Amino acid sequence: MCTYIVLRWVINALVLMLIPYIVSGVTVDSFYIALIVAIVLALVNSFLRPILMVLTLPINVLTLGLFTLVINGFCFWFISTFIRGFNVTDFNAAFWAALVYAIIAIAINSITGSAEEVSARPKKIRARKRK
Repeated sequence: MCTYIVLRWVINALVLMLIPYIVSGVTVDSFYIALIVAIVLALVNSFLRPILMVLTLPINVLTLGLFTLVINGFCFWFISTFIRGFNVTDFNAAFWAALVYAIIAIAINSITGSAEEVSARPKKIRARKRK
């Protein structure tokens, strides 16, 4: 389970390193910064995003959930305001970067599976060799 979390952390950092090549207006200075941003993004998505989802529920219902993309862009931009080495020029770049990040994350989740699937897989039992 711990190796799965570390693997996902590194994959998310690699995705963050890829985003400046796809979306102009986003820069990541180093892989170390990408690792920090991946952790902070996970924390923001775990704690701040649910609060924002509840506060914006009426507009989210009116837009059939599309306002969630704006919230994701806001979280991405918010992180860039206090982590040096991770720069997002404007909200437009943050919106598209968050969208690309989400699409790649969905693709990676479909390939690697979720944490529940990994922990539910049966472990291989190795037979001992007889002497």
